Amino acid sequence: MRTIERKHLIPFALVTSMFLLWGLANNMTDTLLAAFKRIMAMSDTQTSLIQFAFYGSYFCFALPAALFIRKKSFKSGIILGLLLYAFGAMLFMPAAYAASYGFYLVAIYIMAGGCSILETSANPYILSMGSPETATRRLNIAQSFNPIGSIVGIMMSKYFILDDISLYSISGTYAALGLILLGILVIMLFAKMPMGRDNGQQDGVRESFSRLLANRIYRRGVIAQFFYVGAQIGVWSFTIRLVMQEMGWRESEASTIYLISIIGHCLSRFVYTWLMKWIAPARLLMIGGLLSTLMALCVAFGRGTGNFLLIALILVSTFMSLMFPTIYGLALGDIAKGEHPNDSKIGASGLIMAILGGAILTPIQGCISDNSGVYCSYLLPTFCFMVVTAYAVYATRHFAKRKV
Repeated sequence: MRTIERKHLIPFALVTSMFLLWGLANNMTDTLLAAFKRIMAMSDTQTSLIQFAFYGSYFCFALPAALFIRKKSFKSGIILGLLLYAFGAMLFMPAAYAASYGFYLVAIYIMAGGCSILETSANPYILSMGSPETATRRLNIAQSFNPIGSIVGIMMSKYFILDDISLYSISGTYAALGLILLGILVIMLFAKMPMGRDNGQQDGVRESFSRLLANRIYRRGVIAQFFYVGAQIGVWSFTIRLVMQEMGWRESEASTIYLISIIGHCLSRFVYTWLMKWIAPARLLMIGGLLSTLMALCVAFGRGTGNFLLIALILVSTFMSLMFPTIYGLALGDIAKGEHPNDSKIGASGLIMAILGGAILTPIQGCISDNSGVYCSYLLPTFCFMVVTAYAVYATRHFAKRKV
């Protein structure tokens, strides 16, 4: 069965490029923690407010985005997301002139709001472009380009921000990104895109919520997504700090390990997608969850082990790469092909709102780091991976029963 229909190849490619764009923003933001720690002499708890603003914005914008695309279209959601993303990025310049951390947090909040709208629009859009039986694999293909954006974001941070840390190096990089986004916005305005499943009869929002809350695989998927995102952002936010402490390197040197981690994350996403031809997504998620838990434990207790710790840190990112799209696909797949496919738009917002895990759990990890050390703080991602593994076990049993 064809994963991507020929008529959807160009729209699929255009929407997939959005995955690259928010991956770029996510991982450029991760490096800002190390930059602001040096520029403004902040604690780990204070710098983690960057992630609170970024992923808190995801939570706030996801449901309004879902309501917007229900009323308009997936394409309209993508255009609105690009507009806010570009505007927030360009606000970094006046933030530099004001030399205000609060101003930067506002710019990050607006930029992340745009990313939230993009994710809420693009993920269900990809699911709708073809057969429901191949939806999870199709989403994994699209999500494989997310870490490519992450690599680009880290490279931009490494050479334009961390090599010469200053407010103006940060702001100039983000402002240039804003201009690029405006160019992409123009392309999307004139692109011919399919409607997806946005043109059917729509029930009320309350009815959609009721059906979603009654759906166990979806409800538990939102919880698993909350903890996964908390783990991912925590692992990446403190990678540079951990490597600096373990190896005695500067920010730009330590960011190399972060870059290698993201490359591993990117490559393994393609491997996982290939393996889904033979292994059920839920079972692969369980394997990835177990391996990520083990590697996170090695990091938490690996102080003084040098290269062993670095390898474990890289492997955490490698093994966790399938989690976001697979949880998303497992939780939403039945809804998209069920009696009420338009519930998938509200359902998508719930899974994007679960990104709040990055806003809530990252400051907690920062607090643990300040009080008990950055190594000990990795026990929090360890626990999060255990929650994801538990969901994978449940999903494996759930789909096995349906085949009986």
